[in-house]
Amino acid sequence: MNEILKTTLLGLFFGTFGTTIGGILGIVIKKNSNKFLSFILSFASGLMMSIICFDLIPEALGISNIYSVILGILIGIATMIFCDVIVQNKFSKKEKEYSSKNDLLRTGIIVSIGLAIHNFPEGLAIGSGFEASLKLGLSLALAICLHDIPEGISMAVPMKNGGMKKSRVIFYVVLSGITTGIGAFFGAIVGSISEAVIAICLSFAAGAMLYIVSGELIPESNKLYKGRMSAVGNMIGFIIGIFATKL
Repeated sequence: MNEILKTTLLGLFFGTFGTTIGGILGIVIKKNSNKFLSFILSFASGLMMSIICFDLIPEALGISNIYSVILGILIGIATMIFCDVIVQNKFSKKEKEYSSKNDLLRTGIIVSIGLAIHNFPEGLAIGSGFEASLKLGLSLALAICLHDIPEGISMAVPMKNGGMKKSRVIFYVVLSGITTGIGAFFGAIVGSISEAVIAICLSFAAGAMLYIVSGELIPESNKLYKGRMSAVGNMIGFIIGIFATKL
């Protein structure tokens, strides 16, 4: 029980830390640099790809067969697609409606709700990672933490521009990251059942992260900035990820 509690607290910390840093940047920086955001996103994508290729999948294959690993990856991808569909269908239309009325405050709140839903499977990945090994759990937590920084910025900017107090903006940003801790709690419980379950959970994390990289981070990075900085960030993240997985 103590291990599950530690995993939950670590998931909660890393889940809220990234979004909080992003929220602070969104409040402090008057003009957000697309070049900087593009670099952060591409760096996080490179780091995640290293963890997928050199940690998650090899670890899962070491304790189970390839069929279980493929199944876990497909479940992870399907879960992230499902979360994205929910966010787009339930919140994107409202967000556009509020934006057309210049109601930035409501837009920021809607974005935060969508991201809170999105953060749960990320927490599940962290929880199952810690069940496999401390190193893997920390690698996953760090990668997701970096990925959460731009999300925090995307929440804070419309809230701030909508006239919300800075303290309340930070409160809502932190609140959206709590679901990562909840996901980590369930990930730790499920991952403690057996090695076969851990393998599926690890491959689930690989699938979820693969979708985040391919469907979100890289496209958004390229959209923000067309220069070489995004490619440089991706390569640096990948190389640092290789180094981190071998520590």
